[in-house]
Amino acid sequence: MTIIAAVDRSDRASEVVAQAAELSTFVDEPVHVVHALTRSEFVNLGATSAQAEKPLDMDEVRDAAAEMAEESVPDINVPYETVGIVGDPADEIVEYAANVDARYIVVRPRRRSPAGKALFGSVAQSILLNASCPVVTIP
Repeated sequence: MTIIAAVDRSDRASEVVAQAAELSTFVDEPVHVVHALTRSEFVNLGATSAQAEKPLDMDEVRDAAAEMAEESVPDINVPYETVGIVGDPADEIVEYAANVDARYIVVRPRRRSPAGKALFGSVAQSILLNASCPVVTIP
């Protein structure tokens, strides 16, 4: 089992990892810091790859996403690994959590108005509704 710290490239990501690490000390589980590369980030990487005239390799894309996850890891004293996945963040994180039999998923939702949530959805909300394990949210 693992604890998943679902991160993006925001300033909030290190707080998610820190909370997952703290939870890890209580349940003695490793942390997987997971960054899901969105469609727009994927397209941008593809454009960069096309400009360099080399084909886009999915393993390289996942490695790039894992590197983005690594950027959010503060100094923590628990076992962790970074994981890069590609696709819709909510769907991919929920699927990844099921595949690794995650014990918890830690997320930090963005502040949005109710209308913003209705129009654009919320990754954290979707994870809360669809995950098969408990989801810890950071206010």
